[in-house]
Amino acid sequence: MSQATLTQVIPLFPLGTTLFPNGILGLKIFEVRYLDMVKKCFKEGSCFGIATIAAGSEVRTPNQAVQLMPIGTLAKILHFDALQPALYFIQCEGQSRFRILESTVQPNGLVMATVELMGDDAIMPIPTELNFSANTLGKVIRAIQEQGISPEEMPFKQPFRLDECGWVANRWAELLPLTPLQKQQLLLQENPCLRLDLVNDFLDQEGVR
Repeated sequence: MSQATLTQVIPLFPLGTTLFPNGILGLKIFEVRYLDMVKKCFKEGSCFGIATIAAGSEVRTPNQAVQLMPIGTLAKILHFDALQPALYFIQCEGQSRFRILESTVQPNGLVMATVELMGDDAIMPIPTELNFSANTLGKVIRAIQEQGISPEEMPFKQPFRLDECGWVANRWAELLPLTPLQKQQLLLQENPCLRLDLVNDFLDQEGVR
């Protein structure tokens, strides 16, 4: 990635949840500030940013400022369905992570941000001591498949990279009942092996053994 592409100006979609790279997220779009944004992104093939809310509400309310976590993830629209003129359903896939450098709120409430893109995870094999997390995730995926769910409806997109620290850690981060701050800590961790190690600790806390 060249230095010129490290910084971008993108629209943000604040959410109470966190999108991780390669994660799948379905969204119903009904607020005016997002309808045009989503339509434009889908038409252009461009991304918008998912930023986790630290304080405030997803739905715009008068005189309420929304505080965002500093690290977010680019979202690329895979499927777009206009259910009604003012109601869209989209399915997104997480792309690169980013740091929010500065942001402004437009008159319609849309947040535009200057962001610095973070590097993609290095491909790191699962160390022996963390094999449990990958093996258990594999069992979860097989259990979902055995329910007859189609590939399009799966919560994870193929290929299932069960031999990579970053991919396994990110999928567990989506599945586990973590707080927004805990998810932000995982998203911030640039070493995928250390991220998976943190996930392993969360699995222990949840009694997944």
